[in-house]
Amino acid sequence: MAFCANCGSQVADGAGFCPNCGKATGQTGAAAPPVPPPPAQQAAPPPNYQAAPAAAPLADNIAGMLAYFTFIPAIIFLVLEPYNRNRFVRFHAFQSLFFTVAAVIVPIALSILSFMIHLVPVIGWIISAILWTVYDLGFFIVWLLLVIKAYQHEMFKLPIIGDMAEQQAGS
Repeated sequence: MAFCANCGSQVADGAGFCPNCGKATGQTGAAAPPVPPPPAQQAAPPPNYQAAPAAAPLADNIAGMLAYFTFIPAIIFLVLEPYNRNRFVRFHAFQSLFFTVAAVIVPIALSILSFMIHLVPVIGWIISAILWTVYDLGFFIVWLLLVIKAYQHEMFKLPIIGDMAEQQAGS
């Protein structure tokens, strides 16, 4: 038995047309080449994943990750056309902006606290140095976590800042 090259159904030997789709078999008495199997399906993306439009030169996870490298890419992604319609990229851009604002406000408060702690001789200087080290290390770890989570297509929300970013990104 031969197979139709168009639809893959069985065609009797020597038949000139496929009984299923009506296309000409092209060869009388010869078997048509086998129909290739359907392409394999790819794994489904995570539930929060929203693909960028086809015109976007960057994948949305790369754009979300780049939004955390200073506030400039975050602003660019909020202005540029294909990215400002993508909820995933908008969320990470807003969270990056709010994280940057927090990274400016917290050291101001820490400077005031440090000034008051410095009034205590010797021990005040040690406590102040420990506070600044913990702040710097904590800021870097949280920033690195945000970059990694954005690259993994996750909408990881920081407390308070994440809720504000999600509200600004919209639904």
